[in-house]
Amino acid sequence: MLFRTLMFAAALLAGTAAHAQTMVKLKAGMVTGIDQIGLPIALERGFFEKQGLDVTIARPYATGVDALNALQAGENDIVQVGVPMIGAVLRGMDLVALANYSGNATKMGSDATMALIARGDSGIVKGDLKSLRGKKIAASFGTINHLYVLALLEKGGLTPADVTLVNTPPPDMTVALLAKGIDAFSAWDPWPIVAMKDVPGAVEVIRGGDVISYVGYNVALRGWVEKNGATIEKFLAAVAEADQWMRANPKQAAQVATRWIPGLKPEIAEAAMQFNIQQTDRRLSANNYAALDAAQQRLLRLGILKQTFDVNKHIEPKHILKVMADNPKLFADLPPIPARSAIGPGYVFKP
Repeated sequence: MLFRTLMFAAALLAGTAAHAQTMVKLKAGMVTGIDQIGLPIALERGFFEKQGLDVTIARPYATGVDALNALQAGENDIVQVGVPMIGAVLRGMDLVALANYSGNATKMGSDATMALIARGDSGIVKGDLKSLRGKKIAASFGTINHLYVLALLEKGGLTPADVTLVNTPPPDMTVALLAKGIDAFSAWDPWPIVAMKDVPGAVEVIRGGDVISYVGYNVALRGWVEKNGATIEKFLAAVAEADQWMRANPKQAAQVATRWIPGLKPEIAEAAMQFNIQQTDRRLSANNYAALDAAQQRLLRLGILKQTFDVNKHIEPKHILKVMADNPKLFADLPPIPARSAIGPGYVFKP
C-alpha cells in the first residue's frame, strides 16, 4: 500500500513537472492606470495558466512611453499602450497592435476613464473649458492624457499656445497640484479620483465627454508577433476572460488594482473601476482603426506631429478575431459591434 502511495505521489510530481515544462513563458508590461488591470486579473485568477501560459508581469510603468522603452530593451514580449505607440512607430519602432486593453469597439467616442482636475483657487470653472486660458496644466507628453487635454482645449475654442502644458507623470500630478506648481492636470484613473480626495477644494472640470476615442492596445514588436501567433491567441483569450470577470465583479477587480498600483486605496479603486468597466472591450472593429487615425490627425493638425503612418500596417486583427469567433461567450455581455463597424481578416481601413 505504501509502495502504491509513493508511486502515485511520484507520478503526480512528474505530471506537475511535465506541465510546468509545457507552459509557455511570456513577459508582459502595464502602466499604473486602472484601465490596465485586466492583465494582473488574468494572472491572479489563473486565466493565463488555464491557457497554458506562464506569465510574468513587470512592475507597472508610470507611462506608456516607459513601457515601450522596456519592450524595445527586451524586458517584455507584450505591453499595454496607446498614444505613445504613435511616436514610437514614427521613430522607427515596428509595433503591431493586437487588441484593445481599453476602448470601445461599438462606437468612436470613449474616454470615461479620463478627467481634468483643477485646484479650487485656480480660477478654472467646472464645465467651462474657456477658463483654462492662461493656466498651467500638467499632462504626460506623448500619452493619452496629453491627447485628452489637447482635445479639451479645441472643444473650448483654445489652442495649446493659450495655456502652459507641463510634462508630468500621472503619479506626480496630485503632489504638483497640492504644491500649487500647476493649476490643473489631465490624466487617466485613478489619479483624478486620488486628487479629488487628497487636494482640498479640487474641482473636476470635466470627466470623459467623448471628446476623444480611447486608444489603448496590446502591442508587441512585429518580429515577435510573426513567430508567436498561437501564444498571442492564448494570451488574448486569457485577458478577455479577465475583462469579463472584471465587468461582472468590479468591487473584487478594484481589490486586485490595489495590489498592482502603488499606494492605491480600496475606495479610490472602487470609484475608478465604475468608469473603467464602461470601456473594457478587448475586441477590435473599424472604430479602433479610426481612433488611432483620429489621434494622429489631431496631433498633426496641432503641429505636434510632422507626419503620420498608415494604421493598417500597425494593427493586426486576425488573432483577436479568432478569439472572438472561438470564444463568443467571453464577449456575450458586451453590446454587439454594429455591422457597419465589424471587420474580418484582411480588413483595410480607409479614412
